Amino acid sequence: MDKSSYDLVFIGSGPGGYVGAIRAAQLGLRTAVVERAELGGVCLNWGCIPTKALLRSAEVVELMRRGEEFGVTATDYHVDFERIIQRSRDVAKRVSMGVGYLFKKNKIKVITGTGRFLAPGEIGVFDDNGAEVSRLEAKHTIVATGGRARSIPGIDIDKQKVIDYHQAMTLKTRPASMIVMGAGAIGMEFAYFYSVLGTEVTVVEMLEHVLPIEDVEISKTLERSYKKRKIKLLLKHTVAGLTHTETGVEVAVTDKKGVEKTIQGDVALMAIGVRGNVENLGLEEIGVTVDRSFIKVDETYKTSAESVYAVGDVIGPPLLAHVASHEGIACVERIAGLDPTPINYDAIPGCTFCHPQVGSIGYSEVKAKEAGFDVKVGKFPFMGVGKAVAAGEREGLVKLIFEAKEGRLLGGHIVGPEAAELLGELEAAAAAGMTYKQLGHAMHSHPTLHEAIMEAALDAGQGAIHI
Repeated sequence: MDKSSYDLVFIGSGPGGYVGAIRAAQLGLRTAVVERAELGGVCLNWGCIPTKALLRSAEVVELMRRGEEFGVTATDYHVDFERIIQRSRDVAKRVSMGVGYLFKKNKIKVITGTGRFLAPGEIGVFDDNGAEVSRLEAKHTIVATGGRARSIPGIDIDKQKVIDYHQAMTLKTRPASMIVMGAGAIGMEFAYFYSVLGTEVTVVEMLEHVLPIEDVEISKTLERSYKKRKIKLLLKHTVAGLTHTETGVEVAVTDKKGVEKTIQGDVALMAIGVRGNVENLGLEEIGVTVDRSFIKVDETYKTSAESVYAVGDVIGPPLLAHVASHEGIACVERIAGLDPTPINYDAIPGCTFCHPQVGSIGYSEVKAKEAGFDVKVGKFPFMGVGKAVAAGEREGLVKLIFEAKEGRLLGGHIVGPEAAELLGELEAAAAAGMTYKQLGHAMHSHPTLHEAIMEAALDAGQGAIHI
C-alpha cells in the first residue's frame, strides 16, 4: 500500500479542487488530489460543460426552425436525440482529459479512490470494494467534494422515472412528457432543452417566480417567454407526493389555497437544490462541524479541525463553479502564507443558459432597498439595440441598479441574447466600482449587444438615447 506525504491534499477534483491544486503546485506545494470518479467533478462531467453542449444543440434546432425568418428554408433536417446526448458526453470527456493534462504539467499526484480521514492530517484512500489502497499524510487538507441533487422528502430518485441532472443528460430516448420539480437554473435549463426537442414540459415551483434568486422583473420576463413556448408553469405550487404508474409518474401538487391536483408525465426531474457530499469522509471522527449537509468554515475556509479546510458546494451557497474555484485559490494562497484578496460575496455573478439567457451580479432592486440603499435604476430593452434586431433576438432587457448618491453600480441583471457573455462587462464594472456616468459614457462599439448596457446606464442618469 502506497504511503506518501504531501504539503496539501485535496479530496475532490471539481472546480474548487482542481483549480486550487494547480495554484498550490504553482506556489511550490507538494500536492495530491484524491478523486473517486472523473477528473473535473460534477461541473465538467455532469453539470456546467455537458449541459451547455446540450443547450447548444437545442439552439441549433431552434435556428433551423426559424430559418425562413432569415431567408433560409431548411425543411429536410432530422433531430437525432442519441447523437445530441453523445456529443454532450464527448465534450465532457474532452474537457476532463484537459484537467488530467494540467495535472501532469503541474506535477500533481492523482490518487483514484474515496478519501476518508483517519485522523487530522491522515487520509485513507479506499477502492469501490472498501479496501484501503493508499494512505496519505498531509500538512493541510482541503475538502472539495461538491454536492449532489437534493430530493423532496418521501420521494426517491430512482434514476428511471424520477431522475436528477445525471440521468437527464444521458437518457436513451426523449420522453414525451416531463415534470420538472424546481424552477432554479438546473430546472429552467432542462425545461428549455427538452421543450425545444418536443417534450411536453411542466415546471412546478413552490415560490412565486421562476429563478427565485433573480430580480423579479427578470424572472417575469423569462416566465412570459416560457409561456410562449407552451411550457406549463405551476408557480406557488408545492409537491405533495409522487406515485409511479404503468407509463410514468403522477405528481400531486398543492396550490397556495391548498387545492390539490395531479399531473402526469413520463419522467419527473428533481431540481429543487443541492446538498453537500459530506458522508463517509470521516468528518465526525476528526471534529469537523457539519450543518444541514454543509461543512461549516470561517472566513479563511478553515473547518473546526486543525489544518482541515473546505471550499465549494460542500460549504453551501452560492453553489457555483466559479465561486468554488476562487475559494480554492484563496484558501491555497493563505495556506502558502500569502494575503489573498477576500471574495466579495455581495457581487457574485450567476448565469442561466436557457433561452433567453439570464445573467446577474450583485443586488437586485428589492435586495438593494432592503439593505438600506437609495437606488437609481436604469433599464434598456434589446428591441432598441440594432445588433439584437439584426440577429432576430429582440426579447429581454438590461436592468442596472446604482447607489443614488455616488452612483456606484450595485447590481446588474440581464435577460436576453448572450446574457452570460455580456455579464463580463458588469463583472468588471462592479469590481472597479464604476458609476452610471462612467458606464454610460464609456464608448461601446457599434453594432453590439453591449450597447444595451451603455443605454441602461444612461437611463439611470441623463436618459437613454435609443428609446
